[in-house]
Amino acid sequence: MVEIIPQKKLKQQRRLRKKQEKVDKITHQVIQIKRVSKVVKGGKKLSFRAVVIVGANSGLVGIGIGKADDVMNAINKAISKGKKKLITIPITKTKTITHFVEGFYGSCNVILKPSRSGSGVIAGSSIRTVLEVAGVRNVLAKQIGSNNLLNSARATLEGLKQLQTINQVAKTRNILIDSLYR
Repeated sequence: MVEIIPQKKLKQQRRLRKKQEKVDKITHQVIQIKRVSKVVKGGKKLSFRAVVIVGANSGLVGIGIGKADDVMNAINKAISKGKKKLITIPITKTKTITHFVEGFYGSCNVILKPSRSGSGVIAGSSIRTVLEVAGVRNVLAKQIGSNNLLNSARATLEGLKQLQTINQVAKTRNILIDSLYR
């Protein structure tokens, strides 16, 4: 007996399979491990905080922060939290971002500009790590304000969240794509 599956259910299964394939290819990069302490009645309790960038080199990227008594547990917690907070960003064929954006987090300001093919990732600090893990290969970036690694990574993510494709811009403006090119 052959079971007939409705077309809608097949599409849902394909979508889930594609999403699972992307999640399977996830890589991570540790950007900071810090020893932190908490003052308790008996003295100081030491633990470690790990900041990890998680991504799939195809437009998926996220930041995870984990805290534990040893470094490996902190990193593993950060990776699992980062996987839960993945965002998708649009990347062009030349592996660059679609347009100029600015990201703000705390007192950190990050400016991201698309660049021509072959120029590479011109960025410093944790901004470079976020962009490379996300799969962006050609971009110019500048960090203004705070030098905090975590805040600059979060500001970069805030900027990347603002990216839109041409189709999305045309849809929000209620115009045809052809009229955007004129």
